[in-house]
Amino acid sequence: MGKKLSYIIAGAILFGCVTFVVILVLTQPETARQPPSLSRVPFVRTTFVEKGTGGIPVYGGGTVRAHSEVNVASEISGRIVWVNPSFRSGGQVTSGEDLFRIDDRNYLVNVDRARANLATRELELIRVTAESEIAQMQFNKWEENEFSERPAPLALWEPQLEVIHAAIRRDQSELAEAELNLSRTVISSPFSAAVLSESVAVGEFVVAGQRVGQLYAIDTLEVVVPLTDENAALIPNLWELDKGKDMMRRVPARVIASYGNQDYYWTGYVDRAELALAQQTRTIQVVVRVPRPLTSGQAFSSDIEAPSSPPLLIGKFVDVEISGEIASEYFRVRRAALRTNNEVWVVTDSQIRCVSVQVLQRSEDDVFLTGALNDGDEVVVTGLQAAVDGMTVRTESQRTDP
Repeated sequence: MGKKLSYIIAGAILFGCVTFVVILVLTQPETARQPPSLSRVPFVRTTFVEKGTGGIPVYGGGTVRAHSEVNVASEISGRIVWVNPSFRSGGQVTSGEDLFRIDDRNYLVNVDRARANLATRELELIRVTAESEIAQMQFNKWEENEFSERPAPLALWEPQLEVIHAAIRRDQSELAEAELNLSRTVISSPFSAAVLSESVAVGEFVVAGQRVGQLYAIDTLEVVVPLTDENAALIPNLWELDKGKDMMRRVPARVIASYGNQDYYWTGYVDRAELALAQQTRTIQVVVRVPRPLTSGQAFSSDIEAPSSPPLLIGKFVDVEISGEIASEYFRVRRAALRTNNEVWVVTDSQIRCVSVQVLQRSEDDVFLTGALNDGDEVVVTGLQAAVDGMTVRTESQRTDP
């Protein structure tokens, strides 16, 4: 009996608990429905699309090199008696300026000797010519006396004349050679140049062909810019540039280099493209020529005052910006707005629209492209890893604190 009573009491307790819970659920107050918090909508940073104008720039980089470079060497042997003070590493010389001189005394003696030999031959020519004329006169008299047999050429001094003429030509050549060697005792610069290196001193003996210095022309420098096929194709008439040297056909370019805390640029033009791919990089080597590289540098800003602009130095790596083809319509946006699948996310009325684009050119900060865009469109830069059409987002202008 006691065991049965215990079951009844336990069942009553369980029923009472279930009844109490049901009453609490049915009588609880209803919570007012609220729209989702604005803070749950993703916040993104955006930038604006700019409609492109003019040519699409082609960006690259390369190392500055000399347009014309020569090794300085003497064509004769001798002892150096004078050296131009400007003929030293870092110096500059003008076209035709003497670099150094070799002792010319032996060469002056050779010139005098050659002139004396030539004078002797010319006197001999006068004598032989007179003998020949006399012989010819005598033969003419014999012809009048019906002497029909012509005398031997030796009797008319014809071989002697040929020999003396040959000897004169030889002596003239020896004189010309002696005078040429004398002129080579003075070594001059073939063009206005800067001195890369030199190794001469007064009293030093040099031999013919010995390299004693190196010069490069300072009127023009070159930058070899390796470009991919896609970038090179944006340069107008690239393969016809070498055929037309007029200014109207030149494609403008700008060479940029950093010195200290300032960036400088030099204006130039595309001179040509080499007709062989670079073996290691398989790129097209485009040559940009920079006139007046020592004096034409300009600073991008005037925040830092400099007494003078620096020269464009050989061997320096520079950035190059070339004016490319002028497309009918293209746009420019920050590079961060371009997604890996070549699309941009346009924000219109707080909703995203994914737009596929075709990339024309990339720079360090911007990208040039075509697609279904408009000037002034707002595109996502940061804040999203993935997006779909119609997705709601907040921009800087809509941001509120939660």
